[in-house]
Amino acid sequence: MPPEPAPVSLRAPAPDGRPESIGPLLAGLRSRRGHSQLRLAEQLCAASGVPTVSRHEVSRWEREERVPGPFWLGWLAAVLDVPPGELTAAARRVRPGTPRRPNGNHPGSSGPAHRQRGPAVSVGG
Repeated sequence: MPPEPAPVSLRAPAPDGRPESIGPLLAGLRSRRGHSQLRLAEQLCAASGVPTVSRHEVSRWEREERVPGPFWLGWLAAVLDVPPGELTAAARRVRPGTPRRPNGNHPGSSGPAHRQRGPAVSVGG
């Protein structure tokens, strides 16, 4: 059985002194656990029961090309074993002016966020 990952301090500021936004935070949490983007995507699919998230989507989140919505923030928190509120706060800190498409809807849905059983979290301010 592999050793437990070392506890991660989520309140560590970025190099410029500000708290990390969602992209660098997700990349750091993932890499500290020794997981690839593909492995994280596989874990998210297995945990959520939704087989549509890919390593490409994880990459988009880490580059902040997209921001995970409440559905995926909840599952990311569960899979990465971090408090959901930390990821929600980091999602709110995405740099202003960053071109991105919101990704708050359930994959494959063009309507409002799909409510499935799972650890979805509120992103509202």
